[in-house]
Amino acid sequence: MRYRVIFIFLLSVIAARLTWAAPAQQTFSDWQVTCNNQNFCVARNSGEHHGLVMTLSRSAGARTDAVLRIDLGGLTLPDAKEADIAPRLLLEGKPLTLDAQYWQISPWHLMTGDAATITSFLQTIQQARAITLSGGPQVLSLEGLKSALLFIDSQQKRVGSETAWIEKGDDPPLSVPPAPALKGVAVINPTPTPLSDEERNDLLEYANWRMNGFRCSLDPMRREVRVTALTDDKALMMIGCEAGAYNTIDLAWIVSRKKPLTSRSLRLRLPFNSGAESNDMELMNATFDEKSRELVTLAKGRGLTDCGIQTRWRFDGQRFRLVRYAQEPSCDNWHGPDAWPTLWITR
Repeated sequence: MRYRVIFIFLLSVIAARLTWAAPAQQTFSDWQVTCNNQNFCVARNSGEHHGLVMTLSRSAGARTDAVLRIDLGGLTLPDAKEADIAPRLLLEGKPLTLDAQYWQISPWHLMTGDAATITSFLQTIQQARAITLSGGPQVLSLEGLKSALLFIDSQQKRVGSETAWIEKGDDPPLSVPPAPALKGVAVINPTPTPLSDEERNDLLEYANWRMNGFRCSLDPMRREVRVTALTDDKALMMIGCEAGAYNTIDLAWIVSRKKPLTSRSLRLRLPFNSGAESNDMELMNATFDEKSRELVTLAKGRGLTDCGIQTRWRFDGQRFRLVRYAQEPSCDNWHGPDAWPTLWITR
């Protein structure tokens, strides 16, 4: 009986370590927070900032791994004549001084990873309304910052501990749970035999036949067909079907490489609840990255591609599994898809 109890206890410990955190993304006035499946959280001000953005990131666990940075930039770089921002920072119209001993200061980028400096800085600014730049239109709104910090504390289960930013307590740092285990998706057949001319022609013929069985709004002359080697015996086939102003929806199949060709529809299903009606994802602006062996989708929120959803999927021999999910809800001309905050990552 004793060994049975110990065995059940060990199983519960293992299960707890393998549990992935539920991703979360939320907006508080002018601040948005994203926490991924490892409880790594990143927050920034959004909206009409005119290129002045503060980004705060923090890892889960007892250690105080956090980084705070203030940047002047965006999709379009500042004018080369733009003056240094550090001496121009104003908090409610009064100079905001940074200690160069604890900050990395360059003309348009300010950063610190010192825990005490970050905590002190946040205490200084969280009751204010905005940080601005003298002589410029930039506004770093602080409306919602305190709520964003509390959300991170809550998501990482720091409330009541010494490491909390808002509701501090006496609980020691080790009371904060560590980051959940990061699961990996192995690359299967990383260097498959390239498609022969005969295989490619057979697949293109097959694609034309499959197209006749689907109703697609995209003009037949614009229905691009793409085929690529997935493994030594399977190929990926994608066909453009629907199109809008800046998004194209593809249909895709996993197809055998040898005759008689057989296929099954490719299905992309998220391993977490994204808040949508279904966890199934459409193939939006899909491409296959030959170098990483990953299927990439990009749903653009608008033509500038400064907001939307980017995902990456890896084939495990049977199906495509999610390896990265990034989402930027704020269309404010700040950054492109590769820098969007992530809700899901794997090794």
